[in-house]
Amino acid sequence: MIGDIMHPGLINIINQGAKYGNVMIGLFTDKAIATHSRLPYLTYEQRKNVIENIKGVSSIVPQDEWSYVPNLLKYKPDYIIHGDDWQYGSQKFIRDEVYKVMESLGGEVIEIPYTKGISSSSLKDEIDSLGVTPQARLASLRRLITAKPIVRILESHSGLTGLIVEHTSVEVNGQHREFDGMWASSLTDSTSKGKPDIEAVDLTTRLHDLNDTLEVTTKPVIYDGDTGGKLEHFVFTVRTLERLGISAIIIEDKVGLKQNSLFGTDAIQTQDTIEGFCNKIRAGKEAQITRDFMIISRCESLIAGKPVEDALERCHAYVAAGADGVMIHSKNKSGEDIKEFCLRFREKDPHTPIVAVPTTYNQFTEEELAAWGINIVIYANHMLRSAYPAMVKCAERILETSRSLEASEEYCMPIKQILNLIPGTRKG
Repeated sequence: MIGDIMHPGLINIINQGAKYGNVMIGLFTDKAIATHSRLPYLTYEQRKNVIENIKGVSSIVPQDEWSYVPNLLKYKPDYIIHGDDWQYGSQKFIRDEVYKVMESLGGEVIEIPYTKGISSSSLKDEIDSLGVTPQARLASLRRLITAKPIVRILESHSGLTGLIVEHTSVEVNGQHREFDGMWASSLTDSTSKGKPDIEAVDLTTRLHDLNDTLEVTTKPVIYDGDTGGKLEHFVFTVRTLERLGISAIIIEDKVGLKQNSLFGTDAIQTQDTIEGFCNKIRAGKEAQITRDFMIISRCESLIAGKPVEDALERCHAYVAAGADGVMIHSKNKSGEDIKEFCLRFREKDPHTPIVAVPTTYNQFTEEELAAWGINIVIYANHMLRSAYPAMVKCAERILETSRSLEASEEYCMPIKQILNLIPGTRKG
């Protein structure tokens, strides 16, 4: 049981189970849920506290995996009670496993008829459609880092791309996959406005556009803060982002006019002193109100052509100054410098979250990155990079044919689909 939203159907399961003896609830942990679905609204301890006070519940045990098998083998129940809605779809494999194990244990599976018209998933969808409070969104990133082997973040630069990040999901080998949150990239924010990526777009303008995303999504947002600006200004940036419910800001240890990191040593990349950047981190941490907001330090040593040792020295100092995580960046396509950094960083610091942006070393899977000790992977610019070529092709096709027929058929979604894309466009 997830037990995030209690409803009559779940109460009926408990009541039916009580007819057969003491009711033991296998309660999914946040970690188990996060590997197959979005995090529950309540933490494991909160859900446990609610359910153990329901009449008929004798005990609650944590279920650390999506599979029921480990708990069945550990506790060897006489009966397992479950709703009959697991006969089809993604739960059918779990059902088959349970029947096989219970037969070997000499136990019995009892299926309770599904309570029509109500389910946890439908209620959750209704709640999600109402939006999310800033505080709930703010706290969600830390929970995800704790619950998941690696947190998957995708760039978003508009309300529309935010909706894509919010709702896109796939099933791969029976496993549900979706993005965990959004990256508010300064590169794509600037580029979408036709401006260079040199911090030319001010905070107020970026937040005005970011509000479009916040209005139609519920997942956490990580804000690309570039250098963070002057220390005296950075404290106000932190307060503003925290108030809006942004989960984290990532700031890079560079000074002067911003140059995109992917230029590498082809552009002047001037790093701040360790002391100077640590002072900025401390000022930001002192400015924030909650414990949930994260300030993540982005180390540019590898971008500037310096050795891994320099990056390690800096990142350990940044953590000591209060940074809630470190982001290590590199232009090297092999990814070997990133791997070396992560493995060596973990020798001294096994807990501080590491963020990676594998734009250049994109041959590595999330599982491989997690094995290095990386906690968050950011796909930092892919929404805009994929949209721009498609728009250029469409524009060129119209010019070539002096009409839109071919462009519409080859590159465009049907007009009816775009009209129905956003809920509320059609009334009645």
